Amino acid sequence: MTAGPDLLSIAEEWVRAGRGVALATVVETWGSAPRPVGSHLVIDGDGRFEGSVSGGCVEGAVVAEAAEVIADGAPRVLEFGVADETAWRVGLSCGGRIRVFVEKVA
Repeated sequence: MTAGPDLLSIAEEWVRAGRGVALATVVETWGSAPRPVGSHLVIDGDGRFEGSVSGGCVEGAVVAEAAEVIADGAPRVLEFGVADETAWRVGLSCGGRIRVFVEKVA
């Protein structure tokens, strides 16, 4: 198994290049979850990203929230799972839940 990209270094490079950047981190999971606690997704202001916090629709929602975090600087905690109000739009088909912290990188 090969190591993936160093996402924190990528975030740092993007900031140095003048891009707005947010870092999303899985901070808690319950039940079956696609990615473990500590997984990262680095997102820039244009919606480009590296890494993964879940996959599918959840990642799309995290990227959209990251754009707001980059714009207003306010961190957010997002929760996704089959039992919440977003279950039919953005949920986890595996039956688990995840909590993702999204913060601006300066």
